[in-house]
Amino acid sequence: MHDPTEYQPPLDRLGMALRYLFAALPLLFYGILLVSMTDRAPSALDVPRSLLLDMGLGAIALVLMRWRRRWPWQVALATALLTVISFTATAPACVAYGSLCTHRRWRQLVPVAVVFWLCLVASTRWQGTGQLTVFYGVVGALALGGLTVLGLYLRGRRDLAASQRAAERTAHLQRVEQAQMAERLAIAQEMHDVLAHRISLLSMLAGGLAYRKDLTAEQTREVASAIQENAHQSLNELRAVLGTLRRDSVAEAPQPTLAHLDALLDEVRAAGQQVEVDDAIHDRDLLPAQTARHTYRIVQEALTNARKHAPGSTVTAELRGRPGGGLRITVSNPVPAGTPAGPGGKLGLVGLAERARMAGGTLSHAVRNGRFVLDARLPWKA
Repeated sequence: MHDPTEYQPPLDRLGMALRYLFAALPLLFYGILLVSMTDRAPSALDVPRSLLLDMGLGAIALVLMRWRRRWPWQVALATALLTVISFTATAPACVAYGSLCTHRRWRQLVPVAVVFWLCLVASTRWQGTGQLTVFYGVVGALALGGLTVLGLYLRGRRDLAASQRAAERTAHLQRVEQAQMAERLAIAQEMHDVLAHRISLLSMLAGGLAYRKDLTAEQTREVASAIQENAHQSLNELRAVLGTLRRDSVAEAPQPTLAHLDALLDEVRAAGQQVEVDDAIHDRDLLPAQTARHTYRIVQEALTNARKHAPGSTVTAELRGRPGGGLRITVSNPVPAGTPAGPGGKLGLVGLAERARMAGGTLSHAVRNGRFVLDARLPWKA
């Protein structure tokens, strides 16, 4: 069962004004007629009381229209009953009935339509002519039918507009959700790159302390200091990545680019990883910042991947590129037999492939002549 107080979309001012203007037309006509009669009559008492009664009931019907949306069938029924003895109440009754039709409540609509039609027919009995009654019956039936169709049409337009607004809101929410998901994935990728690199360095340094028995006290302190420094760096980098989630964050922390690559290589070499680099990038200052950032992360993750799967082996990195010719990053390392994959095996390669795809490039990896070769190609426009 529908609630009469259910939400309804607000009417525009023009539509509201036109409805009240139509409803007030008979009353305005009778008002002009009343003014003309009082000008000719010697006394106001000569004005027919039936005219004043008709106008009074029409004014009441006009006032009742204000609540037609809150109590649709009650107002429609009340104004319809007033039409029995008031011609000026007919227009407000038509507006109230049309408003009832927009609700599509047939159990209320049909009885009110029947009562409205009977009231229109009964109003002609005061004239005492059967032909007028038949005429009013036919015209009233046609008018009520037209009002019913008009009301249903208006309701259909409202439903269509409401569904379009709902679809637009849903599409907007989906776009927002997709943007949020993309941002979460980007943050998760940054967290993986940062933490995988630092934790693998910590694992290498801690492994040296666990298995090296020939370290002096000074060397042990140096390794312990390197572990502490890497742990501190990992926390700082993690805070920098998670800082992008804060709404009150004023500025995003600077992200490492190709200019920080030498510092990365010095860091992993100091931790004991053997790396040979062949850098042949021309005009590297012209490399776009986003591509330089992706290049740094790809090399960082490739070194981390080598530490996981081939600890202690020598890693070879080759960087080639120039404006207009693209950028190529090739990192390879021996594949020791029977070496188990570390935690999160192959997840780093999935992240690298996604990073390369986001940069508009490609990434492939394969085992060639006993070496694991990771080959990334990124675009570099001239």
